[in-house]
Amino acid sequence: SGINAEYGGDMLSGVTRGLVSSFRTCGVRSFSDVNSRFEAAQAKLNTLTEDPGNVAKLKIYGLFKQANVGPCNIPKPGGFNFVAKAKYDAWKGLGDMTQDEAKEEYISFVAELAGPEEEAPAEEAGEAPEAVAGLEVTCKEGVLTICLNRPEKFNALTWQMYTGIADSLSAYAEDPSVRVAVLTGKGKWYCAGNDLSNFTKNMPAGGPQEMAENGRKVLNHFCDALITFPKPLIAAVNGPAIGIPVTTLGLCDLVYCTDNATFKTPFVSLGQSPEGCSSYMFPRTFGFAKASEMLLTERQITAQEACDGGLVTRIFTQDRFRDEVDKVVKHMASLPPQSMRISKGLIRHEHTQKLLEVNARECEVLRERWLSDECMTAIMNFLNRKKK
Repeated sequence: SGINAEYGGDMLSGVTRGLVSSFRTCGVRSFSDVNSRFEAAQAKLNTLTEDPGNVAKLKIYGLFKQANVGPCNIPKPGGFNFVAKAKYDAWKGLGDMTQDEAKEEYISFVAELAGPEEEAPAEEAGEAPEAVAGLEVTCKEGVLTICLNRPEKFNALTWQMYTGIADSLSAYAEDPSVRVAVLTGKGKWYCAGNDLSNFTKNMPAGGPQEMAENGRKVLNHFCDALITFPKPLIAAVNGPAIGIPVTTLGLCDLVYCTDNATFKTPFVSLGQSPEGCSSYMFPRTFGFAKASEMLLTERQITAQEACDGGLVTRIFTQDRFRDEVDKVVKHMASLPPQSMRISKGLIRHEHTQKLLEVNARECEVLRERWLSDECMTAIMNFLNRKKK
């Protein structure tokens, strides 16, 4: 806008301009706390098309400095630097006004300059994905909950469930009504991993080659959706977990589990290889020795071991699990969403591209493993043992 282009460099620091840009891009208007409303007022200032005049600009400048720094703490400019003197007087004239008072005054003055706000059209939410058997997807009070709902199959994942989870995360990634997402399971299990019937039922016309390639694409899409989801992603592990629900915990921001949860990754015995970016994340979480023990010897670990190793954030007793997780989730949903999103981006920034590369490599290796005699024999032997 004309205001920002002409005077924004003096009024807003580079960091603040970046935040303002993020708020404007995501359509954020205002929040209940003063800091969020102050940032929203800065975004609104950028939308002004008419120049408010030098007097208003100086007032905005003084209030902005008072709000961010406090009372004027610089020496009065000398010589013939009239612009610097005018800015100094605008800031100095606010005296001992507190930073919060300056923010409130700034907010009110920008609103006065902007005039009555026109009714804005409702922001369109992302198109909700189609319902998928075995998944229960709900959005309520800023929380997207994706619940694995196949308790009779220990919440084992079908190809359709993988796609449904990925599509849900993608659909709500930019939806302003969703501030945090939760993955959890129905019943006594969190998830028993792959439903191995994925490899034996409904063989496509292209045979095993097409089946393996389709599986690679599904798994790649699934893990990419976890890696790139821009909002806090919480795993609420309500019981035992085997395979991919274990490996992908490293792609979540917070992991809470019950005290009876266990974690196991039996890839080698099924002729397969690590996925979910575990070949990269587990050594960085547990250290190479412990990671190798989990991924190569298939040792099952307890909730306490997972927590001590850094895979799990906190453990709750089974009777308190849902209530305690709900408290955390509701608290996070009440926080300024753009601040949360920006903070997650900073935490994950250095690893995101690497994780996408690791995921692509792991999925390609798995495609090859699925076509190997070793893997096919191991899966058939496992299914035959289950029938007995």
